[in-house]
Amino acid sequence: MHFPTVDPELGDPVRTIGARTFDLSRQVAVMGIVNRTVDSFYDRGATFALVKAVDAALQAVAHGADWVDIGAVPFSPIAEKVDERTELDRLLPVVEAVRAGTDAVISVDTFRAEVARHALRAGADAVNDTSGLHDPQMARVVADAGATLVVTHSRAAPGQRLAGPHYDDVVADVATYLLDRAGRAVAAGVGKDRIVIDPGHDLNKNTVHSLELTRRMGELAALGYPLLASVSNKDFVQETLDLPRGEVTEGTLAAVVLCVVAGARIVRVHDVRAVRRALSVTEAVLGWRAPAVLRHNV
Repeated sequence: MHFPTVDPELGDPVRTIGARTFDLSRQVAVMGIVNRTVDSFYDRGATFALVKAVDAALQAVAHGADWVDIGAVPFSPIAEKVDERTELDRLLPVVEAVRAGTDAVISVDTFRAEVARHALRAGADAVNDTSGLHDPQMARVVADAGATLVVTHSRAAPGQRLAGPHYDDVVADVATYLLDRAGRAVAAGVGKDRIVIDPGHDLNKNTVHSLELTRRMGELAALGYPLLASVSNKDFVQETLDLPRGEVTEGTLAAVVLCVVAGARIVRVHDVRAVRRALSVTEAVLGWRAPAVLRHNV
């Protein structure tokens, strides 16, 4: 009897991103989050300084991250406004320093095509566009670089708030949107095997929507693209527990594991070490990896 898990419909499950190759039929890629912003919702600017941002990225890799995602513009509409020049000034030195220190996948979290172009030239392997290709040039820039593109569901323009979002069926709406945006990326020249989709937990969604996405992730895993789950310390976890962000690690771990069992194969997280350990057990239970040691009753 097999553990009830959803296998994503990817065709060839092997994906090479930068210098790393992943067999997504039997492993989960862990993406560590590094924010070079003064008011990120989680760390409140703790990694804003260049040295701290680089150290955080390399520490994430040391703790088991396969991938680091570097951002310089906060998503929240009430956060500081960052122009393109400032975003580049923040991002590029981090990308260059991290690239010199590891062969892990590097992505940049940006909605601006020109920022993506410079970051890819500086050593990034992927673009994590949480705006859902708001910039019409983004897909072409990624295609020209032969890079990987993360396409995220997000209805509002960058920096804008969508008050009281409504969906007749949030999973169906998200699936339709992601297929449309992925199709646009393919039409612009991005290889289908270089596209990752993210349903965008909490982005223009309330807690009930995000819980529904988590419960029905298997439907999104069937769309034919690797599925990324970005659930770490999100509002839906916080509101479910009615706890402050600093106390929702256990809730985050539960959400991460549920997403993986439902077909997600990349997870974007803050606490890499805790998630990597939780996923090592998950992968062992699913039969994807052997235990690190065998001592008990041997």
